[in-house]
Amino acid sequence: MGIEVKYPFLFLLLIPAVIMVFLYIRNHRGKENGKFLIASLRLVIFSLLIFALTVPQFLLPIKGQTVVYLADRSASIGADEEALAWIENSSSHRKSEDQFAVAAFGKNVVLEQNLGRNLEAVTEFNGKAEDSQSNLEAGLQFAASLIPRDSSGRIVLMSDGNETAGKSLEAASVLKNRNIEIDHVTLRTAAGDDVSISDLKMPPSLYLGEEAPITIEVTSNTAKEADIRLSVNHKEVLKKTVQVNEGKNVYTFTHKADTAGLTVYKAEIAADQDAFSENNTLHSVVNVKGTPKVLIVQGEDAGDIANLLIGSGLETDTVLPEKLPTVLSGYLQYQSIIFNNVPATVISEHQMTLMEKAVKEFGTGFIMFGGEESFGLGGYFKTPIEKLLPVDMDIKGKKEMPSLGLVLVMDRSGSMAGNKIELAKEAAARSVELLREEDTLGFIAFDDRPWEILETKPLKDKKKAIEKIRSITPGGGTEIFTSLEQAYSELEELQLQRKHIILLTDGQSATNGDYELLIESGKEKNITLSTVALGQDADRGLLEDLAGMGSGRFYDVTDSSVIPSILSRETVMATRTYIEDNPFYPSVQPYPDWSSLFEKGVPEMNAYIAATAKPRAQVPLLSEKEDPVLSEWQYGMGRAAAFTSDSSGKWSGDWARWEKWPSFINQLVTKTLPQYESEPYRVAVENKDGNTVLSLESAASKSLPIEASIVSETGEQIETNIRLTAPGKYEAAMPESAGMFFLNIKQTDQNGNIQVHQTGFTIPYSEEYLQKGTNKEHLESLSKMTGGKELETGEEAFRPLKKPASTKQPISEWLLLAAFLIFFSEIAVRRFGLAALTSRILKKNRNKKEKPEAPMKIQNLKAYREKQSSSVQMPGKLQAGTSVKETTEKTKEKKKPNRPKPGAESPLKEREERMKRLLDAKNRKNK
Repeated sequence: MGIEVKYPFLFLLLIPAVIMVFLYIRNHRGKENGKFLIASLRLVIFSLLIFALTVPQFLLPIKGQTVVYLADRSASIGADEEALAWIENSSSHRKSEDQFAVAAFGKNVVLEQNLGRNLEAVTEFNGKAEDSQSNLEAGLQFAASLIPRDSSGRIVLMSDGNETAGKSLEAASVLKNRNIEIDHVTLRTAAGDDVSISDLKMPPSLYLGEEAPITIEVTSNTAKEADIRLSVNHKEVLKKTVQVNEGKNVYTFTHKADTAGLTVYKAEIAADQDAFSENNTLHSVVNVKGTPKVLIVQGEDAGDIANLLIGSGLETDTVLPEKLPTVLSGYLQYQSIIFNNVPATVISEHQMTLMEKAVKEFGTGFIMFGGEESFGLGGYFKTPIEKLLPVDMDIKGKKEMPSLGLVLVMDRSGSMAGNKIELAKEAAARSVELLREEDTLGFIAFDDRPWEILETKPLKDKKKAIEKIRSITPGGGTEIFTSLEQAYSELEELQLQRKHIILLTDGQSATNGDYELLIESGKEKNITLSTVALGQDADRGLLEDLAGMGSGRFYDVTDSSVIPSILSRETVMATRTYIEDNPFYPSVQPYPDWSSLFEKGVPEMNAYIAATAKPRAQVPLLSEKEDPVLSEWQYGMGRAAAFTSDSSGKWSGDWARWEKWPSFINQLVTKTLPQYESEPYRVAVENKDGNTVLSLESAASKSLPIEASIVSETGEQIETNIRLTAPGKYEAAMPESAGMFFLNIKQTDQNGNIQVHQTGFTIPYSEEYLQKGTNKEHLESLSKMTGGKELETGEEAFRPLKKPASTKQPISEWLLLAAFLIFFSEIAVRRFGLAALTSRILKKNRNKKEKPEAPMKIQNLKAYREKQSSSVQMPGKLQAGTSVKETTEKTKEKKKPNRPKPGAESPLKEREERMKRLLDAKNRKNK
């Protein structure tokens, strides 16, 4: 048992305390007999208080050892069995007072077994440790957190020593201060043949038609044949079988850059019996400069815009909406995107988000042309596409719309649980927002029977209606007919201009009913029906027939994310008032870029889709009702435009036969093309101290502030902070996950000129997937720093610590209590005179010790008695001739004190008289 203090420097307070006591003794010299006692008490009080302030603690030894087993479960480790067997063997040697815990780590750390004494070791790892990294630092910090605070212990690290993330040596220095030892057990690395692509080198920029040199570096731990493949924008352009030798292999190829824009090159290698597939692929992003390229997404019954752009010098690719890319790089290779009468019901929410990112973050242009399946009629209400366009799909003048009754019949069976029902509820909420308060809305959810969520009546409180819809939970089976019959019965007698039912289900009905009779009788009451089949299990045949009989539309949905667009479209279609089909001449607003095209007049237009211009949008063309026909605006880094009529001539009328129609389309597309610098920055990805860092270097060494936007291949925005590290050099911390990323840089100079640069880069796969062998040196460094060692047997894990564990028992409270008790004693000593009394007692005892009285020596006892008898007459023995009365009187006279007789002068008075006479005589003589 020992003692330690937390703040030993406070002992310096004893110096002023001693000085104060000394001054007290000096100032009370000769005044108080008990000053030394009081001074002693005060010195003790001061000492106790100062000792309490230093926070002293008794160190009480702890019986037993605390051991945390920390197992490496990253990809470089061969198997878990070796670590599990070692833990089981080691824990069997513990004593009854010993306790242990088990944790595992990869990129993250998981607890496999909590700290305890009476436990059996785990027989398998159940936690999900991501194996793409070996984060030793995180593992050590977590293991240390399991050891009680202010206590020592031991961590048994089982690993191959290859650290790919974190700084474990820094973590070990912290553990050393806590008296935690790190022992290590070396685990075998994953065995097997492995071939990997270690580097892919490409020029950062190329010109269209240039032969691009491509260097692929392959690393292998064995000699074998392998296939190398090279693809450009996900299209394979090269495949070659090569002989790979053990060690590093370098292969050089060439490819002609045949497409402009951001081009993604991907190198792959494939070999038999390959240990890791994760290290077989690398990407490189190249900016190919050349003719701008436009992606045209073509809907049904739409004009051929590609032909109109032939003479513009632009390259075009035309695709169906179902063939749109699902990754960001599929859009960044184009400088502008055109939607030509494309419905939102065939485009997933994810694809729309990718296009919105391409426009906002990378300056890609976007144009939407109208038609029967575009804008509000296409279901774009509250979608990412509506977000980037200069118009809202909602329209002004809703009071002029016909009265509408809408009933939503939605499946809530158990198969709808999860994402399906959440998207269906979100879709219904959007439909509610599109309606007016005087419109009639009903909502029926069904499983094996109908559940009326909203009574079919005028919509007065949208917020309350949306809350009820979002409160729906999944139920039981599926029974359609009864719910559909209830929806028809609620709409039949209502006096409304439009009555529409939307049925959504992902299953098959458990019962049959006379659907044809139900729907035909509903049509007599002006009720229409649209159906949505969601998923593979839906009864498509039945739902398609129902929509056909109900004069509505059938939607076959494989991606549930399009449900909101479908219900938005159906709600708009039910009103049939978004199409303005009265021929008119658009009015041209004073915008110089467009005015020159209309010097000879404006062609007549047949129809357009009503929309509302956003506040910041420019509107060069307006309809007679002041709705936007042509609108444009800047959205982030890109420019977007909306032409609410079509391109085929069905709606645009004389515009499609107008001589300047190709020039109009060409100018519209050209204005959306991005403006950016070719190659003002050099981009590199580095690994610094286990962290991935993006480095940017200005070619002109400019040190102006920049704005950077980084987006992953899947469209996820990467939050990062670009900081200036040196003149013209910038850095940004990146996530550790491998993948391809796209970078957009915006810089404003002193004159306000904006320069924009876009490029891409890749973060390669983790070094965890490289065959590195065992790093024993790193494991030994960790153990040596903390006083640990490499364990040969499991029994050594519970050996005594160099600095044994102990608990700390604070005693400050007891010292304060003692100080106060002595303080009250000191008050009692001073106030009640105990000091003087004590001082006299002590002084008397001291005098007795210093001057002892000598014993009376009597030489002759007989002489002593005679002497006494001669001086004192004992009673009963009278002298001869003396009576008792006389003897008594004589005795009384002896006892009386000597007092002057009355009238006799005292000796003092006589002396004063004598002195007076002497003075008088002296004075007479002097005269």
